[in-house]
Amino acid sequence: MPSHVLIVEDESDLQRVLAYNFRQAGFDVVSAINGETALRALKEERFDLIILDLMLPDVSGTELCRRIKQNPQTAQTPIVMVTAKGEEVDRVVGFELGADDYVVKPFSVRELILRARAVLRRSEGTSTAPERFDFGGLRIDRAAHRAWVEGQEVALTALEFRLLMMLYDRRGRVLSRDLLLDEVWGSHADVTARNVDTHVKRVREKLGSAGEYIETVRGVGYRFRSDASEESDG
Repeated sequence: MPSHVLIVEDESDLQRVLAYNFRQAGFDVVSAINGETALRALKEERFDLIILDLMLPDVSGTELCRRIKQNPQTAQTPIVMVTAKGEEVDRVVGFELGADDYVVKPFSVRELILRARAVLRRSEGTSTAPERFDFGGLRIDRAAHRAWVEGQEVALTALEFRLLMMLYDRRGRVLSRDLLLDEVWGSHADVTARNVDTHVKRVREKLGSAGEYIETVRGVGYRFRSDASEESDG
């Protein structure tokens, strides 16, 4: 079945161009001209991907992204942000809120479609994984974007949760910083390896005693233990 895409864009001409080209590329498209229309559509239908303009007339795209990622029914839906804003701070805020990729206007529609497909491929990689599971003292509800350590809930941002899931789903394997940048932030994100280190450190601190499950492999990257009872390597 074709991927079901919600395009949230208030510029009517651009909205028509995007909708036409995404349909030509084999997508099933629903368009929304503002945030409230988008929220109504999300209540009525399930989407595989959201193309989200940040400069909307009623509610900001960042606020809409925050609402989408805080709602358990839509938290797992990938988001590609589209905006005229290109400053690094805007990109960082977008990724902190849980965006999967970020495209700055003016852009090539073909490139946007290619990047949308790349985001969908990444999201499909964990679609068959269990939604609720325990690993030692760590409990995770993937669908609800919630985590607990020894029964106490841990407050993770959408990006931190995605980073944790990337490490957990490939536990026992060493993941390089470059791979984490590509898979968690998106290959076109203006984010450095230092951001990866900062976020891993933050996730570890929030997980408390369960933070030791995430191990540093010096000079390479990070690894999530394959077994909760393993001794820490550092």
